[in-house]
Amino acid sequence: EVQLVESGGGLVQPGGSLRLSCAASGFTFGSHDMSWVRQAPGMGPIWVSSINSGGGSTYYADSVKGRFTISRDNAKNTLYLQMNRLKLDDTAVYYCATGWVGDLEGSWGQGTQVTVSS
Repeated sequence: EVQLVESGGGLVQPGGSLRLSCAASGFTFGSHDMSWVRQAPGMGPIWVSSINSGGGSTYYADSVKGRFTISRDNAKNTLYLQMNRLKLDDTAVYYCATGWVGDLEGSWGQGTQVTVSS
């Protein structure tokens, strides 16, 4: 059974930083592309970032380019998202998901809330 457990969310002021983690189990993590997807209240999901199985290729939504960095440690079965210079619009539930950007067939974790507020 695929399990994805996100952590690291919280309340942060604009301009601050957070690092999200996703612990993966139940599948061969190192063989799968992985993504971070966020969803704000009343909005559809947005693929924030993706990383290929080996970590050598990444995708970022225009809204987070230059501020967010996706990475993975295949030895630890863990996905990360370093979020810097956070903005009010970054407020959302952030989900770890299997697959590349837009992959609706992927598995998702339970999500972690990120709130950017002064």
